[in-house]
Amino acid sequence: MIQNLLTKKERMAVLKLYHCGYNSKHLPMTVFEDNPCNAPLHPRAADGLRLFNEGEYFEAHEALEDAWNEEPGNVRDLYRGILQIAVVYLHITRGNYYGAVKVYARSQKWLKDWADVCRGIYVEELRRDAESVMREVTRLGVARIKEFDSARLKGIRWEEGFRKQKQVHTEREAKYVCDRCGSQMFEKNCKVTCPNCGNRFDCSDLSIYFD
Repeated sequence: MIQNLLTKKERMAVLKLYHCGYNSKHLPMTVFEDNPCNAPLHPRAADGLRLFNEGEYFEAHEALEDAWNEEPGNVRDLYRGILQIAVVYLHITRGNYYGAVKVYARSQKWLKDWADVCRGIYVEELRRDAESVMREVTRLGVARIKEFDSARLKGIRWEEGFRKQKQVHTEREAKYVCDRCGSQMFEKNCKVTCPNCGNRFDCSDLSIYFD
């Protein structure tokens, strides 16, 4: 068996983590309050962006709401603003003029103060796209909202797999590959963490996955 051929340290170094001991519904996310945009994107936010870009606006809202509820940092407000744009687009596809106008106005509070690019999301581009959409909605008005061309509803540009660049990992050395997102994981004091999606486990759990 493989565990008889490798030392424990070597086994830990090659483990792909197809299983992991961490099973909490709430993923621990790293908070960088000095620059909240230069940190990992919450995995449910990533799910929401993918769904948004597929035109699944209700499902995108649900995923982004999960990220908003689980994210401890101020960036949760960015997720809130994006989920509201998903709701705006959903209202438009359903011909709900007043719903679109109301939620769009509400979303501005949460989107207006973010950097042009935050956590890999091109926020300024999203703001411009949504503004353009609402100009067309206003032009059509209540009577003609169902004439809206859905081709105007653009996806959100973002850098999938974004994470903070060149972090200093003192006392840590990359040894693992995350089974959730494929990023490198890092160990410190026998706690192994993925900086991209928040996946975490104890290194003492590793030996049980060899058979």
